[in-house]
Amino acid sequence: MPTTLSVNVNAIAMLRNRRDLPWPSVEALGRLALQAGASGLTVHPRPDQRHIRFTDLPVLRALIDDEFPKAEFNIEGYPSEEFLALCEQTEPEQVTLVPDDPSQATSDHGFDFRATSEWLKPIVARLKKGGMRVSLFADGDGDVEAVKLAKATGADRIELYTGPYGGCFDNPELGAEILERLGKTADAALVEGLDVNAGHDLTVANLPALVKRIPRLAEVSIGHGLTADALEYGMAETVRRFCRACGQKV
Repeated sequence: MPTTLSVNVNAIAMLRNRRDLPWPSVEALGRLALQAGASGLTVHPRPDQRHIRFTDLPVLRALIDDEFPKAEFNIEGYPSEEFLALCEQTEPEQVTLVPDDPSQATSDHGFDFRATSEWLKPIVARLKKGGMRVSLFADGDGDVEAVKLAKATGADRIELYTGPYGGCFDNPELGAEILERLGKTADAALVEGLDVNAGHDLTVANLPALVKRIPRLAEVSIGHGLTADALEYGMAETVRRFCRACGQKV
């Protein structure tokens, strides 16, 4: 199956939040993305609501339920009690847990599973009891033991942190090395029975190589690069470009 695309709308919300005005509309641009072929929407509601606001969640939930019932809602964030309650209220199809400190500008590392595996187990169980698929943000460094510990939490998937890979846009040799480490991590996860997602700084240019190295890559979640391209190509055409880069026929 081709890799699916979940459009992260946080950057759209950040632009909206520069003014006390309702545009650009997260709902309207989310609708355009889904109409153009995206398989879902992703949000990362941080405690200070500097991007997505808590009030956006029921709006996007209703958009998917009412107009795109085959699409998925993915909510990512640090598993504080407030975040877990938001997930239980919104009932996304997927929750992606990340080890972010609230002060971080963006996600920039995966979980240290040696230190957090036991802590994550009841959190994963709580979310899965609510019918949500659980994915854990993971460093794609080829650490097989860490992957086994991720599996032991009860999670369904890992999401490979691809920031270092995306950062090698001007250094193809280093990019190839990082890509191979990501691939080895994915290989280990698939052996353990974990599905594999990926996200962070992915672009139309670097996606094809990632999908080729990880042909069973389930989903990519993309916000910054996709939103930047949408300023040039428009949201609908940008989504189609990214879907094609994922190997989809659109």
